[in-house]
Amino acid sequence: MPPEYTLREAHPTERAVGIDYYVSGADGIGGRLRESPEDFRVRELEAFDAAPLDAETGSYPELVVRATLRDWDTNDFARRLSDALQISRERVSWAGTKDKRAVTTQLFTVRGVDADDLPEIRGAEIEALGRAGRGLAFGDLAGNAFDIRVADAVDEAPDRVVDAVRDLRAFAGDAGPPEADAGEFPIDATVGVPNYFGQQRFGSRRPVTHLVGLAIARRDPREAVRLYAGNPAETEPDDTRAARDRVDAAFGVGGDSDSDDADRAADGTGDGDWAACLDAIPGKLRFERSMVHRLADRDVDPDVPPDGDDWWHALEAVPSNLQRLFVNAAQSSLFNRIASERLRRGLPFDRPVAGDVVCFADGDAPDELYAPDADRLQRVDADRVDVVSRHCERGRAFVTAPLVGTETRLGEGEPGEIERAVLSEAGIEPSDFSLPGEFDSKGTRRAILLRTDLEASFADGDPRFAFALPSGSYATVLLREFTKRGPLDL
Repeated sequence: MPPEYTLREAHPTERAVGIDYYVSGADGIGGRLRESPEDFRVRELEAFDAAPLDAETGSYPELVVRATLRDWDTNDFARRLSDALQISRERVSWAGTKDKRAVTTQLFTVRGVDADDLPEIRGAEIEALGRAGRGLAFGDLAGNAFDIRVADAVDEAPDRVVDAVRDLRAFAGDAGPPEADAGEFPIDATVGVPNYFGQQRFGSRRPVTHLVGLAIARRDPREAVRLYAGNPAETEPDDTRAARDRVDAAFGVGGDSDSDDADRAADGTGDGDWAACLDAIPGKLRFERSMVHRLADRDVDPDVPPDGDDWWHALEAVPSNLQRLFVNAAQSSLFNRIASERLRRGLPFDRPVAGDVVCFADGDAPDELYAPDADRLQRVDADRVDVVSRHCERGRAFVTAPLVGTETRLGEGEPGEIERAVLSEAGIEPSDFSLPGEFDSKGTRRAILLRTDLEASFADGDPRFAFALPSGSYATVLLREFTKRGPLDL
């Protein structure tokens, strides 16, 4: 890291999910994202081939469609589409979940449906592209291109954008000033930030998915159900908090809904009145209702062993992609903590030290992406640090940290020490991810540096940022370095 670099502490909500620091020392421009959906535009960089629409349906049972959605949560749109087609939601697949308050263009596959069957849905433009032999899976896209406006930035925003770009270029192998002088726009620059998992991975208003996933990894599905269906957050509406309080009472958990999650502990035997819980849970909490409904159907005693089959059965009431998300969020929070501890210790995240594991760039990625290939890994011995560092400076290699799973390869030296210390503090071992069904995960490694070519401009007094990121990386993780605002403003 540059010698003049000083870490800035992150927002408290971010620190709860392992995002401890900013790496730009520049003052923030403030402002808010998503004043309207049109302010946050996302377009998938597609990496999925489709056969023609008239391809034989026996070999190509999946209809491939491109949907442009305005103000739609991806899961909600999939449910609305499946309802309109009168099919199971499990027959609708996609490659990446997008933000709700946005205009997003992405692919979906729908099994056993013809193009003529596609419905009209408010806020959605749906185009049939072709057919495929399998449905989309997470990761079946190269990345996403973003065009984002920041509303209500401070008056000094142009100078602060230049300052931040200067800081962030240092982590992309170029510590020089931006191409444009201060105040001259647009700016085109290659920048780098820590590749944190953004707050939306865990829930912006109620960051809980990683806690559910950690409970699953610890073989405590009872607590996983409780954390998801109960465990109210202060930021939630009154009816939601009351419903979650009622679920906690059924589990025998005390404390009020304004207390910190860590202070809410079992204080006795729960009443196990799942029917009363269902009466309290509003329809908008449909996944929570599904879990509790399974407990009610089996009349589950809240004091049966926490790893019993009934608790797993309740967890599996949610869609398979959400089951995977719980575990992925746990892995993501551990990754964030490893990256933050690396920063705290002064280890670079843009180039290796001895003991690191690096991955190389994906040679098949679109030209606009700096895309790591986590399948091409190499451990960096002391005598290879300089050579690999030059590859990293040119965007040809990336230092990685683990998304821990049963087959995860941990680092050595100080990087490995950090990885093992974070896992130990969380009470997690790689073997813990040998789990039933959709919860099982082999793990992988992920680049710690998020590198992109950024264009910054101003229109009508508001900053606009255009850039492309590889699949699995977050636009808000880049923009937080410019705004220095909390997650609810991102």
